Amino acid sequence: MKHLLSSLVIVALALGISLPVRSQAQISVLCPNPIQEAMDKLVASFEAKTGNSVKVTYGSGLSTRKTVASGQALDVSIMFAPFPEALATGNIDPKSATVIARLRLGVAVQKGAPKPDISTPDAVRKTLLNAKSITSVDPAQGSAGGIVLAALDKLGITDQVKPKIKWVSNANLVQDAVAKGEAEIALGPYLNEMRNPGIDPLGTLPPDVSTPVDITGFLSTNVQDPKIATALLAYLSSHEVAPIYQAAKIFPAH
Repeated sequence: MKHLLSSLVIVALALGISLPVRSQAQISVLCPNPIQEAMDKLVASFEAKTGNSVKVTYGSGLSTRKTVASGQALDVSIMFAPFPEALATGNIDPKSATVIARLRLGVAVQKGAPKPDISTPDAVRKTLLNAKSITSVDPAQGSAGGIVLAALDKLGITDQVKPKIKWVSNANLVQDAVAKGEAEIALGPYLNEMRNPGIDPLGTLPPDVSTPVDITGFLSTNVQDPKIATALLAYLSSHEVAPIYQAAKIFPAH
């Protein structure tokens, strides 16, 4: 009998080892929709590697910050910098801040139009001052407009350029305006406002003209599973996923 029990224990242990049970959990993520294409691929890869489920809620760069600032942070909240109001609420953990990637401000013109120089601060300043019309997303409706204004301030040409900017509500309208010749230059994040077949992207502005925007993830102070949420942030910021960001014209954090 004793021998039989020992044998049963051994068999049970063997079965336990040969048939590992993967713990599963679902975590919620809040993310800006300009990086949705890349994030969908990243999340799918993370789920396949870990067996855990990730539910992502998308919003604009501005609305995601407002969501967190209103106290509605999810397990993981990803935002475009800056986000002082979101930090002030206390519902995300500042110590968990993880830069997963960066955005750069890009410039585009109508397909076939002359391509002005944007290689240096002086060249960018000249290009924007000489442009007859410029379009970008309204700062009140999307984070791109705020990035544009910050670049103009850094160049010292806000007063001269701002009056000729046509502010629109979203990236598609920015692209359409330039493709149709209604505006000469599009200014916006390189990834999502530079894909219309009717425009020619010129590239990104130099970092000393427009500081790259950190895409930063935070854990909620009420995160349901800190271990898995932390693992997700680590994965999103890892060297391993750099090709996914690069394919979407996002700049990896490392």
